[in-house]
Amino acid sequence: MPDPATIISHGTLQDSYQFLETATSLPLPVDEVFGFFANAENLQRITPPELAFRILTPTPIDIGEGTIIDYRLRLFGAPFNWRTRIVQWQPADRFIDEQVSGPYRSWTHLHTFAECGTGTWMTDRVEYQLPLLPVGALALPLVRRQLDRIFRYRASSIRVLLGGGA
Repeated sequence: MPDPATIISHGTLQDSYQFLETATSLPLPVDEVFGFFANAENLQRITPPELAFRILTPTPIDIGEGTIIDYRLRLFGAPFNWRTRIVQWQPADRFIDEQVSGPYRSWTHLHTFAECGTGTWMTDRVEYQLPLLPVGALALPLVRRQLDRIFRYRASSIRVLLGGGA
């Protein structure tokens, strides 16, 4: 269920940081799109099923600055836990989650939502460092392909779940 309408770019920043940036247009109002993300349980609905993603934090989760959410997922058959903290929460505009513990050396994910002529322009910018550097850098091409696939699946799922078309 890939979403070819989603724009994805990758790059390298200073100090071995990488970035992933996506942009998706949704024919829905900003409040509705942001509201979808304000329900943490939707993250499970927009993650590819083979990742076996589960939220461990008891639901419903009241999201705001400082909220910590625990997850369990599987990547390439290996299970692991991931903990994130919401470090910025500005309803109908943006939020930032950061990895507290998990598979990356560092992971910061900025989500932004803006009105556009056809509805909502949603962007994601993830800045991350791979673990076990410099050896971990050998996995970068594989990580980028996997992130592409995950974020395209995510965009397509959001369209279907919000009724914005496939």
